[in-house]
Amino acid sequence: MKQKNVLSEKAAEHFREGYNCAQSVLLTMFEHWSSYENNLIPNIATGFGGGIGRCGSICGALAGGVMTIGIKYGTDEPSLEKRLKAYELAQKLYKQFEKHHGSVFCRELIGYDLSNPKQLEEAKKANVFEERCSQFIRKTVEILVELSEQ
Repeated sequence: MKQKNVLSEKAAEHFREGYNCAQSVLLTMFEHWSSYENNLIPNIATGFGGGIGRCGSICGALAGGVMTIGIKYGTDEPSLEKRLKAYELAQKLYKQFEKHHGSVFCRELIGYDLSNPKQLEEAKKANVFEERCSQFIRKTVEILVELSEQ
C-alpha cells in the first residue's frame, strides 16, 4: 500500500516538473520496474498528452499506463498467445480507470477542448491540469501497482 502511494506521488511530481500525463505515468513505472535507462522513455509517450496531441481522446495517463503494461508484459514476437497477458491487464486498467473517473476521454474528464487555444488557456487558468490531471496520473499508477501485484 505504501509503495503505491509513493509511486503515485512520484508520478504527480514528474507532472509538476513539466512532463505530460502519459510521460509521467510511463516514466514512473519504467523507473520502478527497470534497472536500466532507456532513451525512448519518456519520449515515446510525448504525443499522447491531452488525449493524443490535445485532441481530447483517450486520457494520456491511461495511454501511458497501457504503454507501461506493454513494457512489462508485452512481447516482441508475433504471437497472439504471448500478447494475452498484456491485453488482459490493459483491459483491467481501462475498465478500472473508467469506473473510477466515469470516462476515459480527456475532453470529458477535464471539460475542455485543448485543441482550441481559447479553451486551453481557460483550462490553465482554472488549474485543471494540477487539480484534475494529477488525480488521473495518481490513480493510473495505483491501478498499475495493484495489477502487478496480482
